[in-house]
Amino acid sequence: MSATRLLVLGVVRGYGRAHGYLIGNDLLSWEADRWANVKWGSIYHALSALTRSGSLIDHVGVRGRTEYELTERGEAEFGRLLRTALRVPDRHTDQLGAAMAFLPSLPRAEAVALLRERLATCEAAQRSARERRDGWDWPPHVRELFGLWAADAAGGAEWARGLIGRLEAGAYAMDGEPGSPGPPGSWPRLVEGRSAEPGPDRE
Repeated sequence: MSATRLLVLGVVRGYGRAHGYLIGNDLLSWEADRWANVKWGSIYHALSALTRSGSLIDHVGVRGRTEYELTERGEAEFGRLLRTALRVPDRHTDQLGAAMAFLPSLPRAEAVALLRERLATCEAAQRSARERRDGWDWPPHVRELFGLWAADAAGGAEWARGLIGRLEAGAYAMDGEPGSPGPPGSWPRLVEGRSAEPGPDRE
């Protein structure tokens, strides 16, 4: 699964319509080049591929810039990628990082249910790795590999438990809740709302 595809779809979805420079500027400001290997070239490649596949539709916008908008197929693909990244543990964290960027796109109960699936998989992987480590005979140093897998699964399980607990306690504005950045096209309205909030220099 491509983290870049999920990130590109998610940013376009958040804005409603977005051109390539806006998408890239947002992703690089999130340092996605470091944790998801996102580059300008990969962003434009993803935009082109997603348009060809029917997940995005392109429009000629202001100043002749091409703007992109999600189609019904694109919304379905975004949801599939997001849910898979949350539910299925992967040794590469770029997919999970991309999913976390758009966590509020899910209703609270669904996010918790997906994370519980992830937690169960991590716990099973931890048990399996420990059993293999404890039963391994030769060569003895390979036990360290199983120990690494057990520790990795234990860390993933601990993280998932913590996020589940925070979500169940009401953390973050999820889809369907006031102020959530999850609904399609909500980002510009939320940014405008924040800029209108009173502050030290606006009183």
